[in-house]
Amino acid sequence: MPVVCAVLEDGTGRILIAQRPADKHLGLLWEFPGGKVEPGEAPAAALFRELTEELGCTPVITRTLEPFLHDYTRVVIEMFPFVCHLAPDSPAPAALEHVELRWVLPKELTAFALAPADWPVVARYRSAPPATCASHQ
Repeated sequence: MPVVCAVLEDGTGRILIAQRPADKHLGLLWEFPGGKVEPGEAPAAALFRELTEELGCTPVITRTLEPFLHDYTRVVIEMFPFVCHLAPDSPAPAALEHVELRWVLPKELTAFALAPADWPVVARYRSAPPATCASHQ
């Protein structure tokens, strides 16, 4: 099952993580926002749709990270991670479908119970070269 996620940067070195609702699969774990890719939908289009639905914000993709497979036993997902910042005219992210949102430094992620498929995203993000475009303020 194809899935997208966003490592949303704030321009000060922090990234956004979101806490899943208690009544969902992997309830109360933290994750990078995103979701399922619909049939016939491009991963980048799915990312824009999911961030609009979940956070009410508009991302600008600055780079893609290497996709990978993650086996949750009940389902295997193909994760398409993107690094983004907010569009200049975007509202601030809001927890429309999550319990809580937090801006954290990448080194602080070990203090959070991340969903298992998000740890490979962290590794790819840390090892990827930084974007060459200007960051959002």
